[in-house]
Amino acid sequence: MSYRVFARKYRPQTFDEVVGQEHITRTLQNAISQSRLAQAYLFVGPRGIGKTSTARILAKALNCQQGPTVTPCGVCDACREIAEGNSLDVLEIDGASNNSVEHVRELRENAAYQPARGPYKIYLVDEVHMLSTAAFNALLKTLEEPPPHVKFIFATTEAQKVPATITSRCQRFDLRRIPAELIARHLQHIATNENVVLDDEAAATIAKGADGGLRDAESMLDQLVAFCGERITAEDVLSVFGFTGRETVEALCGTIFAQDASGALAIVATQAAAGKDLSRLMADLIAFLRDQLVRSVQGKQAEVAISRDRLLALLDHFAEAESRLRWATDKRLYFDVAVIKAVHLLGEASLGDVIDTLVAIGGGEPLPERPAPRPVPPRASAPATTTTPAPAAPARAESTPAPVTNSHAEASVAPARSEAVALESTPAPEPKPEAIAIEPADLDLLSRAAAALKDTRVEEAPVAVLPVPAAPVPAQQVPTAATPSSSGDIWPEIAAMLKAESPIRFAWLELGVSAGAADGRMRVRFPLSEQEQTESFFWDDVRKRTEAVLSERLGGKTELVCEFTAELNAPEPEPEPVDEPVAAAAAPMAPAVPERDPLEDFKNDPLIQRALQIFKAEIEAT
Repeated sequence: MSYRVFARKYRPQTFDEVVGQEHITRTLQNAISQSRLAQAYLFVGPRGIGKTSTARILAKALNCQQGPTVTPCGVCDACREIAEGNSLDVLEIDGASNNSVEHVRELRENAAYQPARGPYKIYLVDEVHMLSTAAFNALLKTLEEPPPHVKFIFATTEAQKVPATITSRCQRFDLRRIPAELIARHLQHIATNENVVLDDEAAATIAKGADGGLRDAESMLDQLVAFCGERITAEDVLSVFGFTGRETVEALCGTIFAQDASGALAIVATQAAAGKDLSRLMADLIAFLRDQLVRSVQGKQAEVAISRDRLLALLDHFAEAESRLRWATDKRLYFDVAVIKAVHLLGEASLGDVIDTLVAIGGGEPLPERPAPRPVPPRASAPATTTTPAPAAPARAESTPAPVTNSHAEASVAPARSEAVALESTPAPEPKPEAIAIEPADLDLLSRAAAALKDTRVEEAPVAVLPVPAAPVPAQQVPTAATPSSSGDIWPEIAAMLKAESPIRFAWLELGVSAGAADGRMRVRFPLSEQEQTESFFWDDVRKRTEAVLSERLGGKTELVCEFTAELNAPEPEPEPVDEPVAAAAAPMAPAVPERDPLEDFKNDPLIQRALQIFKAEIEAT
């Protein structure tokens, strides 16, 4: 008797022998036992997972001399003919070579005749998606209302190419990729029957390389038996099929994480010289990065020390490189370029690094759910940077606010000024700043980090600030109590003070007009265009801080009530004429407040300018 390969010798003959498809076999067994058989079945799935084998078992279960039965005997003439593929009642058709409308017309004519032996005439069409459009259309009527003795079983690896008119007339079964554990167990069963010693690690390596296909795993085992004889080890599997061991993948990842491009290229060169499959090595590299990402998400200890953001960036990069490597003629070239780009990717300063450095400059704790900040390398020289503080708000005619000094901002800028003075004696060529594109969402995140730094305290040398004498206020203009008539005069002063604390959060408050305070509530009217401020991320902090200042100034707990109206945008009525002496004595009216650009306030923040100086970068709006 001629030799039979493992894939044919160990093909399942009953539903119980099908590996990893219990959801399919159980459904078919119940349908047979309950006599609920459909006229057509569609088996979908990748290669080598049991589509054709399951279809033959179903055909045997229907035409067995003891059936229909869920356990075909396998010894009767009908079962043996179906297993060998020469039954007159079970016609296996290759959809790739019988795809014309003439073949389908012949099938319809033969379907009218009774089966030769069993109760059913079964048409098993493999790769049914290869049929032409005309052939599918010619099959529709027969498929929907076939003769009682006719059953159709279709199999395909590309279900999306099968027309919906065909799929809707069939019961569809999606076969899954077989888990590696089940494949390894089945390989050990075959090795035991063949008197071959198969190491557990070797079986696991074969199962992993088969990628869910049992037929591929059986073919690989057949080849290894021919190569190794009676004992197969993991080293034999790696040598024969060009797989890469886990230790090599870990070493390659380690050199990439350490930004050692030469070491990573040396490992790739060694693997290429040994004849390893670089596409498989790329897939193993991505799988390793994926495992580290999953471990970090699950809160487990990762095998490498790298942030989650970096892992996501590397996964995106190597996934794109894998798609290019698949069709490349020179895989070594594309692999080397991908490794070098990955090393440069880890060396770039990301948005997260900017935020972490801002926090480190301010002396605060890192933002939650972010990795620890990377240390900033020492700089031999840096160009002098002039820091321009945010412009002060124009004074209003109603009152003269007291000057407010942001000591934290001055303290943060002090080191930058000292560095600028020290570098004047040794000028260095100014490098071209690297542009950092800021998205709108990133602007909110950076603003949040800068606002958080405002509340921290940096231990720096004290900076002397000379007091500015306030303008004398007539006695009759000094407010004496938190009355509705006098409390409204303090709103411009409060808005200016809060803006000095953080222009990003509080600058829009200057556009408000007080409508008086009563019963522990202060009403302030704003233009309708500013209503979106109450939906921003900073609104809760703005409200709490403003109410705290109001309560302190008015001598009791005060709630802020914001009213948004379009009347503030309307032109103001012309003032009544007054006598010339009185007009000369009146205070000058405050200039109109121009529309503010939040990006300009963000750029003028001392901490942001400090970060730009460290990274030698500039901000570009997108």
